Amino acid sequence: MSDFDHFVGTRPVAGQHAFDTDALTAWLTRNLEGFAGPMAVEMFKGGQSNPTYKLITPGASYVMRAKPGPVARLLPSAHAIEREFAVMRGLQGTDVPVPRMHVLCEDESVIGRAFYVMEYVQGRVLWDPSLPDMAPTERGAIYDEMNRVIAALHRVKYAGQGLAAYGKPGNYFDRQIGRWSKQYMASITQPIEEMDRLMEWLPANLPASARDESKVSIVHGDYRLDNLMFHPTEPRVIAVLDWELSTLGHPLADFSYHCMAWNIPAGMFRGIGGLDLPSLGIPSESDYLRQYCKRTGITTPEALRADWNFYMAYNMFRIAAILQGIAQRVQAGTASSAQARASGEGARPMAQLAWAFAQRG
Repeated sequence: MSDFDHFVGTRPVAGQHAFDTDALTAWLTRNLEGFAGPMAVEMFKGGQSNPTYKLITPGASYVMRAKPGPVARLLPSAHAIEREFAVMRGLQGTDVPVPRMHVLCEDESVIGRAFYVMEYVQGRVLWDPSLPDMAPTERGAIYDEMNRVIAALHRVKYAGQGLAAYGKPGNYFDRQIGRWSKQYMASITQPIEEMDRLMEWLPANLPASARDESKVSIVHGDYRLDNLMFHPTEPRVIAVLDWELSTLGHPLADFSYHCMAWNIPAGMFRGIGGLDLPSLGIPSESDYLRQYCKRTGITTPEALRADWNFYMAYNMFRIAAILQGIAQRVQAGTASSAQARASGEGARPMAQLAWAFAQRG
């Protein structure tokens, strides 16, 4: 069994993730055109934040994303499935592949939590960024496709897609640092000294590129290999998934988050740091940056490199806050996967890595 096998496939629904399937079947029969039971429900193994279910009927399969519990039991601003629904619906017809959205239900009286239902897309989710069992040319094609899709996202004319109000204008980094600082403070189980240092250092060390208010795009917020659905046999993305953290924001924050993998040791939070990338056929970080800059025209590789330590420290701080939120949910009993405990334990080493980048900056 690989380190990623526990993320793959589905499992029976159990524990706090169970809900009244008869009530859901009745609601979908009334509200989703073409839906007809009987319905069987399985749970995808991968999700740690918002539980994700496969709904199986004789005529079709669907995917349902739900909050892990009623709003009253959740951290403020977390588990924003209604935003996922809005952004994927808005991106229909662009160069960013997304599943078709069917229906959103924010009435918690139906199954005890808000949820939405979307198209079930058949493809591959690749969990291990080293892409074992692939040839070097295949790995290179997968990485180039990831680069193409994030560049396409950052070029979307969001106002024309009905998403002009999808985020607040201005001061993106200040607001994000404030948001994740508050979320970390609200979810502390054991204090992390490096997080305290980062909460002071980051707002005091914003580079000019991070303050450039002309750079605004839709940002995914968690763009990485395992949030992409690839074609079953081709190196082609057919759906970008897990938009919970998306908003209007700074594209370089989003892209640098995606590039954290090159700066995290292999075996820690899906990093590829330290691997023999040329022999694997995986591009170097420098080549990957250059391709993104060429595709978007947002900045130059040289300008991006000058501020890279800040962007790495910021994104690792953000991940550490997210991991700490998972740790808190484990403690509260609302985390949604067997791997959540291990993820929560990653908050401290991630904060330490973030602080190491801050000290270089």
